[in-house]
Amino acid sequence: MALKRWLAAACVASGLFLAAPFGRSQSVEAALNLPDDPVLSLQQTASSTPAAPGDSASQTSSSQSTTSQSTEEAERKKSQDQLKQQEHQRVLGVMATFNTTSNKDALSLTAGQKYQLFFKSATDPWPFLLAGFVSGIDQAENSFPEYGQGMEGYGKRFGASYTDYFTGNLLGNAVLTSLLHEDPRFFQKGTGSATSRALWAAGSTVWCKRDDGNWGPNYANVVGNLMGAAVSNLYYPESDRTASGTVERGLTVTVEGIVGAEIIEFWPDVVRHYRQKQAKKLQNISHPPQPTPAPPPTNH
Repeated sequence: MALKRWLAAACVASGLFLAAPFGRSQSVEAALNLPDDPVLSLQQTASSTPAAPGDSASQTSSSQSTTSQSTEEAERKKSQDQLKQQEHQRVLGVMATFNTTSNKDALSLTAGQKYQLFFKSATDPWPFLLAGFVSGIDQAENSFPEYGQGMEGYGKRFGASYTDYFTGNLLGNAVLTSLLHEDPRFFQKGTGSATSRALWAAGSTVWCKRDDGNWGPNYANVVGNLMGAAVSNLYYPESDRTASGTVERGLTVTVEGIVGAEIIEFWPDVVRHYRQKQAKKLQNISHPPQPTPAPPPTNH
């Protein structure tokens, strides 16, 4: 079961890709049209208004406070605009990639925005589709036989699969990232050699960007996966509620995260290659190569 969920995701996404030749992988572009800089506007207003000598100190303090508040408000608005763009990202219009950005200068998220991103991801149709697909595989393999078969067994497997997703996201992408001041997003590399990009994607599960802009260990993801595995002991069959089973499930989710990051990092390249191939094929159909005329016969 180690890679089952993300392999299932790859299968679903690949099937949709073959069924939709001109599907798009939407990428995140930080192209924001923001209003004029409020800091500059405030400075211009302050400089054009004469101040009484006795009130200069208090006015300067008030101006600095107002400027600081305006700057924070502008950054908050810009961060929210960037987050809204992320919430429209999908692979082929189906596979949600809300926790991904290609904007290396994306502003950090507030705690409220991290919970907003978690809720948007958890209530999207994609995790339900993925949980249904994984549950079907579990049912066919009779995983967790205590759940039984039939619709009741499938319902239990579906509930366990989705709860795994919900709990892992809540702990790893909202609660712990807020407490530890870590960014829950995967920052796509997008450039460089395939090896460097693969290593970058794999490393994202244990190394992340922090709210202060620096990079450090991804405690929220690793600890969150283990905590989620411990919580799953509440609803998995008793035979799976062991210390080794709990650690295995936590590490399994971590490996799944690596596979998912690799898919998200390289999927735009797959789509771009496929579309270029289709465009070339259409061009050949529209303008087939002309046969080379045979040289005229020579008379001896």
